[in-house]
Amino acid sequence: MRFDNKIVLITGGSRGIGKATAIAFASKGAQVAINYRSNQAAAEETLALLEGKNHILVPADMADPNAVKSMVDTVVKHYGRIDILVNNAGVFEYHPIDEVDYATWQQNWERTLQINLVGVSNTIYCAAQYMIQQNSGKIINVSSRGAFRGEPQQPAYGASKAGMNAMGQSLAQALGKYNISIGTVAPGFVSTDMAAAVLDGPDGDAVRNQSPMGRVARPEEVANGILFFASEGATFMTGAILDINGASYLRT
Repeated sequence: MRFDNKIVLITGGSRGIGKATAIAFASKGAQVAINYRSNQAAAEETLALLEGKNHILVPADMADPNAVKSMVDTVVKHYGRIDILVNNAGVFEYHPIDEVDYATWQQNWERTLQINLVGVSNTIYCAAQYMIQQNSGKIINVSSRGAFRGEPQQPAYGASKAGMNAMGQSLAQALGKYNISIGTVAPGFVSTDMAAAVLDGPDGDAVRNQSPMGRVARPEEVANGILFFASEGATFMTGAILDINGASYLRT
C-alpha cells in the first residue's frame, strides 16, 4: 500500500495508536497533519519521527466544536485538500456506577460522549464538506471491543464507541454517493499510555490472557488495520467494522 501525496489528518496523533498510524502513513508517502490537545512536546516528538516533509501539527480540543472546525480548515488551507481522516482521539475514564457519586457520574458521561462521539461527528462533518467537493475521501474511526463486550467500569466509554459504530455505518450510507468510504477498527486492549494503568496493575496479566496469544495488541497492529481501510482496495468495505483483539472477544 502506498499513499503518495495523500493528505491525512489524525486526531489524537501524538501518542499510542495515533503516533503509530502517523509513522505508518508517512512511511508510505503520505503528508500527515497530527492533531493533539495539550501535549505539544509529545506531538513534536512524533512529528520528528515522520519520514518525508511537509507534515504539520494542528492543536485542537475535540470537545470544542469551533476548535474542530478550525483544525480541519487549517489542514485544507495548508495542503489544499484532505484525503484521509483518522478519528483516534478519545478518553477512557473510570466511573463504576456503584462507586461514584451522581455529580461524577454526570461529568464522566458528558465529557466522554462530547469527546468520543460528538467530537468525532463534528470532525467528520467538517472534513466531509471538503471531501464532498472533491468527490473522494476516506474516513477511519477507532472504536473499541468495549462497544460489543461492555465496559462495566467505564460504561460511557463503551456507549460512546457503540455510538461511533452506528454513526460510521449511517454515514457510510449517506456519503457513499460522493465516493467517500468509512471504515471502523475495533481494538481490544492496546499497549498505549491510556491503557498503561490497567496493563501495569494487578489485573494486567488477566487482561493479557484474555487473548489466546497471551498479550494485547501493539499500536502498530491497529495502525495496519487503519491503513488497510484507507487503501483504495478497501473502498467497497465501507461501513465495515474490523475487530483487532487477538480473539479476546468474538462477535457472532
